[in-house]
Amino acid sequence: MKYIRLILLGLCCILALSGCGFWESEEDGDNVVYVYNWGDYVDPDTLKQFEEETGIRVVMDEFDTNESMYPLVAAGAERYDVICPSDYMIQKMIHNDLLQPLDYSQLPNARQYVGKQFWTQSESFDPGNRYAVPYCWGTVGIVYNRTMVDEPVDSWSILWKEKYKNDIIMQDSPRDSFMVALKRLGYSLNTTDPQQIQEAREMLIAQKPLVQAYGIDDVKDKLVSGEAAMGVVFSGEALRMILENRDLEYVIPKEGTNLWIDSWVIPKNAEHVENAHKFIDFMSRPDIALKNFEYLTYSTPNTAVPDMEEDEDYKDNPVVFPPEEAYAGQETYKYLGEEGDKRYNDEWIQVKVW
Repeated sequence: MKYIRLILLGLCCILALSGCGFWESEEDGDNVVYVYNWGDYVDPDTLKQFEEETGIRVVMDEFDTNESMYPLVAAGAERYDVICPSDYMIQKMIHNDLLQPLDYSQLPNARQYVGKQFWTQSESFDPGNRYAVPYCWGTVGIVYNRTMVDEPVDSWSILWKEKYKNDIIMQDSPRDSFMVALKRLGYSLNTTDPQQIQEAREMLIAQKPLVQAYGIDDVKDKLVSGEAAMGVVFSGEALRMILENRDLEYVIPKEGTNLWIDSWVIPKNAEHVENAHKFIDFMSRPDIALKNFEYLTYSTPNTAVPDMEEDEDYKDNPVVFPPEEAYAGQETYKYLGEEGDKRYNDEWIQVKVW
């Protein structure tokens, strides 16, 4: 018995040191839901409200990229109940049988308030809308400083203009940077044609001497401070930037862009499936969707939120509440298979080392 206690104690220590929140206390029992989400991607007050209303404790771990999240889930190393991946990663998880179908009888808010156009858009990565409930969405465009740019900004081609050398910021991401070049060339952002991808690579290599930096988190700071004149930015970040520097403006180029969707899904090995449905439906409730929108400033697919919004900085703001024609027909990233992913990653390495 002494050795059994020692073994159990050792296991507890391993779990604690690994940062895992899955050593379930007797007090929690089944009244818990384990969520794996992007960092700072939900208003903490909504989690407290969920716990108070349902009696279900929320244990949330965070990831920084889809690619860092996937191996952990695929290996079954952790048993999460709810995850919030992006479109193409959801398709990959469906392809590899890692998700379970949702029970929409337990998701009345999702059925009522998520806009029809977002269910339709989600069909591209979740046929039949069987596995995913849209949570946040947005576009990728150009943020530019009107005091530093003296011409119309309506095309990706401006990112190749010599006059803006060292004033251009690009995303340090293969799919997002290749998207810009592919769209400029008139190709699909989901192309797997080797010739088209190579053309985009050569275009990005030609652009490289003009680029001040390839960034992720530092893109916002450089544009807000005026260290750069323009950059490739996600729409939710664009709104925050514009509120900090009123000289900034956001545009979706005429050649088209990526319309991304992050959605709630339930892994196949989830242990608290009923609680997972309650959590997803709670996040789809209009008052909760409004709180999360104001906290994140990423667009919400919840159709009730625009009419509920009272803040003048947000209400009727075309960056986060664009007219439907602004995003109709835009492409969403798809999972391109292991070979497709490798091709883009290999070509991106060529751009970076050139």
